[in-house]
Amino acid sequence: GEDFEALGREGALEPELQDRLVAVRRAPRVDYGTVRALKDLVLRRCFARFVSRELGTPSARADAFRVYVDAERWWLEDYALYRALHALHGSPWSEWPEPIRQRDPAALEAARVLLERDIAYRKYLQWVAGEQWRQARAACQDVRLFGDMPFMVSADSADVWARQDEFRHDVSVGVPPDAFSETGQDWKLPLYRWDVFAARDFDWLRHRARRYAALYDGYRVDHLVGFYRTYFRPHDGSPAAFSPEEQGEQEQLGERVLGVFLESGAEIIAEDLGVIPDFVRASLARLTMPGYKVFRWERQWHTAGEPFIDPVDYPPVSAATSGTHDTEPMVIWWEAASQDEREAVLAVPSIRARVTAEVAAAALTAPSLDPVVREALLESLFVAGSNYLILPIGDVFGWRDRINQPATVGPANWTWRLPWPSERLRVEPEALAVSVRLGSWSVRYGRALPTGELQ
Repeated sequence: GEDFEALGREGALEPELQDRLVAVRRAPRVDYGTVRALKDLVLRRCFARFVSRELGTPSARADAFRVYVDAERWWLEDYALYRALHALHGSPWSEWPEPIRQRDPAALEAARVLLERDIAYRKYLQWVAGEQWRQARAACQDVRLFGDMPFMVSADSADVWARQDEFRHDVSVGVPPDAFSETGQDWKLPLYRWDVFAARDFDWLRHRARRYAALYDGYRVDHLVGFYRTYFRPHDGSPAAFSPEEQGEQEQLGERVLGVFLESGAEIIAEDLGVIPDFVRASLARLTMPGYKVFRWERQWHTAGEPFIDPVDYPPVSAATSGTHDTEPMVIWWEAASQDEREAVLAVPSIRARVTAEVAAAALTAPSLDPVVREALLESLFVAGSNYLILPIGDVFGWRDRINQPATVGPANWTWRLPWPSERLRVEPEALAVSVRLGSWSVRYGRALPTGELQ
């Protein structure tokens, strides 16, 4: 940012801070704790410079900051106050002194006075991030960006603290047993009180959808089925249940919520994986909302041999993909696949046409995934009938690294990073080779603009 530039950038940091910066950049995984501490230290210096040199003067940047704060007031005020209070108390909001916890107006006003500078700092951070995001989107030119809307928010969050009566705090949201976990998953998240949401015309979700539409050209709706029926476990040990309970109410709720999202004007893809009732599938079809087609799970399960569905036969209103952030990479999946499963993959017409008989025969018993077979799998997804195509970067390069292991918490989850800085993607030979290959497939199969630029 401009304040960091004015302070002399990295070269102006003390040697000890420069050493810490080098260390986190060289680390094989993201060290969030160290990164946050280092960024906070430097950004506070940037904020101090902004206050002393800009905010008290009639500068263009000071005006832009004030415009931003006013425009985002609907969420920024509570968020900045919450972050400042969280730093002050060092604990979840549920453990704060009762007047603040219960949002007593006098206590909130006193906190705003006491924490005025830190509140302004939190707003400054969001403004800087917003400006950087705006510049990044402008630099993308014709490339459209898709985001991700999480299904739920943390119990210890500004949203839940500010809107406590819209959530149930005596239960925990998760999912029932599925392919990822025999016992299901408990996410330790609060439950939406759908009756309160409905009485307020889903205003919080409506604001949230508009915010995402402003940030992205489109977004993926996480855990789509949860907006129809949310699985929860009571803290007192009572049996788990769904909210709402009845299918008719679930269907009505899901379509109303998705209608709120669609009103934002952004393109939406529904993450419809896991245990999805038939009525939800039918509902998505009525709404013409695309869901996922994960190759390894798209099979004719009620046909002898359970053959894989050829991606070319996927419906247009869908998103074809080789996997998700929750699945093992393609190379690991192949290594664990039985010979019958490998035979079924190689029998798919779109794949069989791109693999010689000799390569296919060897691939049946090979310990690892042959690059030719991997590329045939990827190319078959470019041929897919789906209007959307999503490729996990690990599958594109044939990497073995896993991003997330569902139903687990550990240092390996969500800490994976690219082997090179993103700005080097245009010069790294491996990345360039993959880019050329994907670009040629995009043009050949109609997934690129006439100029050859990717859609």
